[in-house]
Amino acid sequence: MDWKNEWKILLLMIGGFLIAFFLPVNSIRFQNAIIESFYMLKEYAQLHVIFCLIPAFFIAGAISVFVSQAAVIKYLGAKAKKTTAYAVASVSGAILAVCSCTILPLFSGIYKRGAGLGPATAFLYSGPAINVLAIILTARVLGFELGIGRAVGAIVFSIIVGLIMAFIFRKEEKAKQQMMLPESEVKRPLWQEVVHFGIMVLILIFVNWGKPSINFGFLAAIYNAKWVITAVLAVSFGIVLNRIFKMKLWKILLTAGTIILVHFLSNGNPIFTFVTGIIGLSYFTSTSNGEMEDWFSATWGFAKQILPLLFIGILIAGSFLGRPEHEGLIPSEWITKLVGGNSIWANLFASISGAFMYFATLTEVPILQGLIGNGMGKGPALSLLLAGPALSLPNMLVIRSVMGTKRTIVYISTVVVMSTFSGLIFGMIIN
Repeated sequence: MDWKNEWKILLLMIGGFLIAFFLPVNSIRFQNAIIESFYMLKEYAQLHVIFCLIPAFFIAGAISVFVSQAAVIKYLGAKAKKTTAYAVASVSGAILAVCSCTILPLFSGIYKRGAGLGPATAFLYSGPAINVLAIILTARVLGFELGIGRAVGAIVFSIIVGLIMAFIFRKEEKAKQQMMLPESEVKRPLWQEVVHFGIMVLILIFVNWGKPSINFGFLAAIYNAKWVITAVLAVSFGIVLNRIFKMKLWKILLTAGTIILVHFLSNGNPIFTFVTGIIGLSYFTSTSNGEMEDWFSATWGFAKQILPLLFIGILIAGSFLGRPEHEGLIPSEWITKLVGGNSIWANLFASISGAFMYFATLTEVPILQGLIGNGMGKGPALSLLLAGPALSLPNMLVIRSVMGTKRTIVYISTVVVMSTFSGLIFGMIIN
């Protein structure tokens, strides 16, 4: 018997017993925290999953299948034009949609094969920071300002981080060999990919178009017509699936007929209508061959990986932080003292805390929702958003093994300092 392993199991059992034994079930704060966690979970399920996350999963799945990863990575080599290399590296996160640990094998591979340190570290930062799902959910849950601030800040941030790293270690990098990657096969014209992704992104935008505060004008007109616009886009999407991706016409017509039937049976309820379309798309892509099947598999992979972690993160965030104006286990005055307002200390504390924490993909959003609701300033919130997803303690240890202690310290310090001042500037702008 492996007694060393058995002792670990025993200690875990004792720890679980002690937690259960001393569980403060009679505490009003504890009871409120449990209720808040399920309130937040319900709120996410009702407001953010069907119209926001599910379309975003399909977009992320399409990106991972229809945009060649090799076609992106090949532009990061030392022989590539600097403008091209940094431009590709800075937006690669939208294509890869990975977390701070998932990006590490890709970073290690391109760096060891000859990628320049600057583009490689820009790639390392942007991979988890510009996750398309995270940007969409941030704007949807935390507000348009933070969503735009995160997207623009992360893109500019990754370029600056890469340039700083390349400049500081320019002498060491001169000796690196040039990286040569084979040309990627182009399966279809670029305009077809643009139309495909453009329609999906527009559907995502219009189904989430919020009601404006004033019920007249251009924004109100779009809101009142958003489901008509979505229907037109859905028809266009069906044409694209048939003409470009060769999906059978009868499958598209059957799905369209079912959507129309459900629309009338549900008295025009958009949730039932939209879910019917999602089910039809899921069924016919999953039962097809080639790219269509790969698309569904990638989409399902994102959903399977992210949703359980997101829901667990929501429950934890809800219990500890509560919702706006509803406290969880942590008193709001503690959060206000540490990260309230827009001081250098608040932004620095948020950056350092985010850098050492591990955020599974998208879990930073519900955590920040609870923090903001309890008094966290939007400047420190952006500081945490810029530092947290791109760094974590496991991430740091692996980076050190790839590019050494000195480069790792410079990289981490640059991210923390830039996150701090980015949050500080953002807080000044919006206040």
